Amino acid sequence: MTNKRQKKAILYLKICGAILVLGLVLLFAFRNSILDKVIHRIDAKLDRDYQCNLTIQKAEFQGLSNLEFHDISLVPHEKDTLVSIGELKTSVNFWKLLIGDIQLGKLEIKKGFIQLVKTKNGSNFDAFLHSKKEKEDNAEVNYAKLLNRISTKLLDLVPTDMQVKGFAFKIDDKGNKVVFDFNELALADKKLTTIIQVTSDKFSQQWNINGFADPRDRKADLTFANAKNDTIKIPYFDEKFHLKTGFQSIDFNLENLTMQSGELHIEGYTSIKNLFVNHPKIASKDVVIKNARFDYHWIVGEHFIALDSTSSVQLNNIKCKAYLSYTNNKNKVYALKLKIPRMKAQDFITSLPNGLFRHFEGMEAQGNFSYALDFEYNNQKTNDLIFESKLKPEGLKITKYGEADLNKINGEFVYRAIDKGKLQRPIYLGESNSNYTPLSAISPYLQKCVLTSEDPSFMTHRGFINEAFKQSIVKNIRTKKFSRGASTISMQLVKNAFLNREKTLSRKLEEILLVYILENNRISSKERMLEVYFNIIEWGPNVYGIGEASQFYFQKKPVDLNLNECLFLATIIPRPKGFMYRFDSQQHLKPFAVQQNSFLTKLMLRRNVLTENDTIGQHIPMTISGDAKFFLKQNPTTTESDSISVDEFEF
Repeated sequence: MTNKRQKKAILYLKICGAILVLGLVLLFAFRNSILDKVIHRIDAKLDRDYQCNLTIQKAEFQGLSNLEFHDISLVPHEKDTLVSIGELKTSVNFWKLLIGDIQLGKLEIKKGFIQLVKTKNGSNFDAFLHSKKEKEDNAEVNYAKLLNRISTKLLDLVPTDMQVKGFAFKIDDKGNKVVFDFNELALADKKLTTIIQVTSDKFSQQWNINGFADPRDRKADLTFANAKNDTIKIPYFDEKFHLKTGFQSIDFNLENLTMQSGELHIEGYTSIKNLFVNHPKIASKDVVIKNARFDYHWIVGEHFIALDSTSSVQLNNIKCKAYLSYTNNKNKVYALKLKIPRMKAQDFITSLPNGLFRHFEGMEAQGNFSYALDFEYNNQKTNDLIFESKLKPEGLKITKYGEADLNKINGEFVYRAIDKGKLQRPIYLGESNSNYTPLSAISPYLQKCVLTSEDPSFMTHRGFINEAFKQSIVKNIRTKKFSRGASTISMQLVKNAFLNREKTLSRKLEEILLVYILENNRISSKERMLEVYFNIIEWGPNVYGIGEASQFYFQKKPVDLNLNECLFLATIIPRPKGFMYRFDSQQHLKPFAVQQNSFLTKLMLRRNVLTENDTIGQHIPMTISGDAKFFLKQNPTTTESDSISVDEFEF
């Protein structure tokens, strides 16, 4: 019985083997016909979905797995050619091909180009950006499986043996042209070498990407540099985005890309030397980072993407541990943790990017510090936002100031505002200026109104208010714009007295660091800071300091201002040049302005800053009697008076 079963099994296997062999024979015999049909189907799909025509003059198998193509072109309807290839030879993994996967073994390309052309009438790649997307079912996406599947398919398309010559990648964006000529691109024995000639309207350079690359084992160790070991300039961004950038070299290492227990792990590092960036929104001149390194360990799970806490960022001598995560499981949760271990303050100062902290150049410090930032935001629990910023000093002391001499705040100095990029007239902070007003000569009502509206905890905080930051972040996230600021009086003072009014990232970062130094090194008293603040801020068109303001509006000395007048002055601080829009044609405060004053009054009463006796006579209408009345006679019609524009980098 057993023998009969064995004979049947053997017979079955022979039949299956014969069928398989026959199938392979037929496949081999008709392989070119099958290839033609596949090309025809691809052409039909491209024509239907992307309005493109695919043309291949010659396509045939060489053996069982080698393919050869001649004169390939992909041309969008009535547009410039997108792809043109003179000769392409490749091999595919036959067994992978049988199960529907494509894995390239070798690739050889001679002559051709890919070009992206954009004109005022559109581009030759529009159809690929706006193609009809297939409807996805309602099943939740598994991030790990999705990314692993995509990375696998992409790496399978990277050949293990590659030779490219005379191939170019071209960009023509409304006349801004860049050409990347691949004079040579070779991958053999896991060694990658390239010679890329980059040409634009402004410069020509030769780039090299060399190193180790193993697409099957998912590992790489590559160096991107200039052939002359000179600075690599990045084209196109300058013309398109006014961004000038470049670097000396970039090292990229991929050590691990594997699935482990349902999670995709990506590990390696990236380092860059002599990176420079120049953009009007970043700084007024080149920002240079000599050395930077990012050691990364990304973990992608079913519902999350995270940068593991073992990852680190190094900026010159500044080392920082970093954790970043995004979770999408019913709620969307964003988290960020940064930690700078104990380091010397001087090492931190000298490691700051050149050009980004201009006012810190030449600064010297003693002592050490450590820093930790903890941020978490849940889109379904916005009020539970976590924002904790902690700096722990150890004997921290500034021994020498840079360009920003914070000590000047304690004596007489000259202040010059910058308006629309132009220096305004000098304002002398001291007795030589008849309009200078000591704090003791400023109405207590005005001090209370301004502190309540601008910074209620000014006398007790150390430059920053964490809760204000949290509320600002929540509102800005909700509105998807910078709709609320969180600047303290300390921050406003530093911005006005020591920095320019550039709306740059550099200025904002300098402001934060200078405020910390000013407040935590007890350089000046709170009373002196408040006094300087009242005497330098803008109160109207070409009106600086409270001495000028009280005369401009009311022909009074600051000490004689009543409560209504102080309420008015406090509410115009965010937008002083638009004070006239708070008045109607009869030169009376508009309802919204009256409402603001009433709200501020009730707030001060509730906080016991005012008493009911202070409000006696508040019903008497306020009258503008100074030179400001001439602005009211212009009878402005604009009604958008309480829409205060926020500094792009205010928070």
